[in-house]
Amino acid sequence: MNEASTCRAYVVPGLEQSGWYYDPHNVIEQKTFTDGRIVVAGRKVRRRPEKRADYLLKYTRDYTIAVVEAKADYKLPGDGLQQAKEYAAILGLKFSYATNGVGIVEFDYLTGQERLLDTFPTPEDLWARLRAGEGIDDDDIARRLLIPSYIVDKVPRYYQEIAINRALQNIVQGKKQRILLTMATGTGKTLVAFQVCWKLWEARWNRGGKYTHPKILYLADRNILVDDPKDKMFAHFGDARYKIENGIANKGREMYFATYQAIAEDKNRPGLYKEYPRDFFDLIIIDECHRGSANDEGSWREILEYFDPAYQLGMTATPKRQDNIDTYTYFGTPIYSYSLRQGIEDGFLAPYHVHRIVTSYDYAGWRPSPGELDRYGRDIPDADYTTKDFEKKVALQARTEAIARHLTDYLKRTDRFAKTIVFCVDQEHADEMRRALNNLNADLVRSNPEYVCRVTSDEKDIGRRHLSNFQEVENRANTPIILTTSQLLTTGVDAPTCKNIVIARVINSMIEFKQIIGRGTRLYDGKDYFTIYD
Repeated sequence: MNEASTCRAYVVPGLEQSGWYYDPHNVIEQKTFTDGRIVVAGRKVRRRPEKRADYLLKYTRDYTIAVVEAKADYKLPGDGLQQAKEYAAILGLKFSYATNGVGIVEFDYLTGQERLLDTFPTPEDLWARLRAGEGIDDDDIARRLLIPSYIVDKVPRYYQEIAINRALQNIVQGKKQRILLTMATGTGKTLVAFQVCWKLWEARWNRGGKYTHPKILYLADRNILVDDPKDKMFAHFGDARYKIENGIANKGREMYFATYQAIAEDKNRPGLYKEYPRDFFDLIIIDECHRGSANDEGSWREILEYFDPAYQLGMTATPKRQDNIDTYTYFGTPIYSYSLRQGIEDGFLAPYHVHRIVTSYDYAGWRPSPGELDRYGRDIPDADYTTKDFEKKVALQARTEAIARHLTDYLKRTDRFAKTIVFCVDQEHADEMRRALNNLNADLVRSNPEYVCRVTSDEKDIGRRHLSNFQEVENRANTPIILTTSQLLTTGVDAPTCKNIVIARVINSMIEFKQIIGRGTRLYDGKDYFTIYD
């Protein structure tokens, strides 16, 4: 009897007999949980095989508790155990099973024990064992862990489900006051944050133990990082949402959004955050928490310390390094990490090619001619200038034009309508780059005046409109194809259409580098990889 026949004749009836096919429990058969890595060879693109579990056992709709791997009846019961254990480790499960339809082998990650079984455990048995192993003694805590997710158009992927469940468990069990999730750019941290908030909201969880909705603050350092989740993903909270801004400390809502700058103390006013009681918030979510919030000397750190009674969930895309050590010191070891490498390996993120260009100015350096003036008509001090000096100590227009020419030639050889973001030294450099690219692509600009646009903080609403049009997947006509920027787009911008990342400045931080290339890692139909033009 082959594997398929074994499943029909023995495995499914065995699982049904143990109660797994009866509500609220469920069995997901032949569940694919990765997409398979994208492999690019020349112009050919293929995917490696997906990872697929024979059976996932769900205690409830959103709570997977075990994995089962089945083999043909002429094989040993334990022949599929290594695969089952591998899948359980990836999926964050504590129980894995292998069977040939006649015998069953169980591996229990809670005890480290392996044993032979005649029948599958019941859902109640596994849930009781999991509760005992995880110290979930309180029935009310157990109930809160099983609150269903809000059904949105994006069903959580396996790693998001792990992150959601671990964050939720840490909070409702009171394990840690400060919690950290490290997840690569493009892997859906906002969805994780939303589902955690929704489950706590539906569970009527709060620190005081009252049966009321929690008060939650979503905190970040840029308006785009706050406005986008507030107006999109978190729109399901309806009128419970409120953005703290313009010096007004409203206390009559439950789901708050704010930038550090809007509530922090500065030379013109005391901190607006102090108008809220220290214990006002039950949970604070800090997006891109490596960006100053956990810096020992940062004024923003004072906000987190002021609201110390609240549970604090930090989210970052950057692994622990020397230049973000304060973040990991403050929040501690991540309760879950999902790396850029793993995202690419699973096929959820786009792989990348590196196209390296070295201009003659970067290779040999540059020295001004006697009496040479800068763009403002000032004498340029006589010195040898290298890459680190360009657009900082000296603005070298010829270098900017050389980079723009290289990029234009590359796009002409590949695809002139491939969405591209150029990261420049500062806003002035971004404007010079925009002008150079505009003039080199005048044939396309005649029909699409917004072919090249600058998006920096100076543009305000106009820049946001350009960015929104750039992000548009459905309509590519008469939208920006190339954006020049400096710092604004390094983080928190969902741009699945972006196929080229151009780095036209020196980056001395691995954190910033990973944030920048994260603009290109998201996939969409017609985009299988992206290019880093360095």
